[in-house]
Amino acid sequence: MASPEPSSSPPSQSMVHGAPAASNSGVLPADVLFDVLLRLPAKELCRLRAVCRAWCSLTFDPLFASAHAARHPLFLASFRDDRAHICVVDLCGTVVKRIPNAEGHQLLHTRLDLACVATARYGCRVLNPATGSVEILPERPADDHLNRENFRKLNTSFAFGRIATTGEYKVLRIFDRLSLHGFNEQQLFEVLTIQGASSSSSSGRAQWRARQSHDRFVEASSAIVVGEVVYFKVDRLYDAWIIAGISTSIKPDNIISFDLEREEWKGVLRGPIADIFFTDEYDDHLEDYRILWPELTLADLRGSLSLVHYRKSRRIIDLWVLKDFDTGLWVKEYVIQIELNFPTTERRVKSLFMLEDGRIVIHFPKTGLVFIYDPRTNTSAQMGRRHLEAVAMYTGNLLSLQVGDML
Repeated sequence: MASPEPSSSPPSQSMVHGAPAASNSGVLPADVLFDVLLRLPAKELCRLRAVCRAWCSLTFDPLFASAHAARHPLFLASFRDDRAHICVVDLCGTVVKRIPNAEGHQLLHTRLDLACVATARYGCRVLNPATGSVEILPERPADDHLNRENFRKLNTSFAFGRIATTGEYKVLRIFDRLSLHGFNEQQLFEVLTIQGASSSSSSGRAQWRARQSHDRFVEASSAIVVGEVVYFKVDRLYDAWIIAGISTSIKPDNIISFDLEREEWKGVLRGPIADIFFTDEYDDHLEDYRILWPELTLADLRGSLSLVHYRKSRRIIDLWVLKDFDTGLWVKEYVIQIELNFPTTERRVKSLFMLEDGRIVIHFPKTGLVFIYDPRTNTSAQMGRRHLEAVAMYTGNLLSLQVGDML
């Protein structure tokens, strides 16, 4: 498939007027220079700063940087053939910059100017792609959890978000249950606040704070942060309980939410599929409603919670968007038909993002393929040829880098 070309409109007059007064050397009008340089990737712009003071001044201007970021979206990627780095890549899959990554640390699916990588055994680091700095979070648990029985046998998952009012970043750590059989078990939850990855050091003063456990189990690895709220699918443990004949009203598309700012639970949100599954809306003739559990993925659709349902038998993605949390109003805004020659081994979408121009980025876990779907033309294109283990949106500004920092 051909690589997608970004689309955008020319800069507004306010942006042009917002550029530094010295942004024009007299050779080109300021608005023309703005538009020409806006079309170039960050790597080339960093090199062209040496041409003259006017070009250097313009490319460092915040208004220009904002317009450039909207036109040239970037991603954070973990490639299966290079697990030693987290890479900044463009829409074509071209690597712009590599950041060293510790062995075994997996990239979280975020939409921030920082990256978060973690292990299943307590380890977590925050990376700053622009500077390359790393903050190593403490492995030691919160004091309230130190004496928990079998603590060291628990696996961990993480969620990472930013609090808009304070500018702080918070990490939620989840210690998973021990087995499918313990009715009295609890998942453990902890929160840690950081200021951001400012230097290559360990976060010595930061400490994990124990937080109340939810009365229902969450699927820790399904966590997605939208704004300042962490959303989880319910754990598939309930599927096993239903099979065992244990009565439960929990549905596969129920969603549990945790407020990162207040550090408290918001409750259970009823998903959109439960009410219409047995209507003509779904004619897949699935033998059991519970088969939905592995087919569902949570996503951040430009600030809105979304529920992604990949109907494997028909290679269709139903994309539901939450319009009102209090009333539980969902709207199915997209139905995406995947190409017929797509591998049948895929059972779900791993992560999904929406670009500023409305295109949708879709990552499948088994093949590691990433596609960019354009709803305006109902077409999709593959992003690069390499297989990705994980992908995240990068909202930072690489124009702050020097030439030597770019590949």
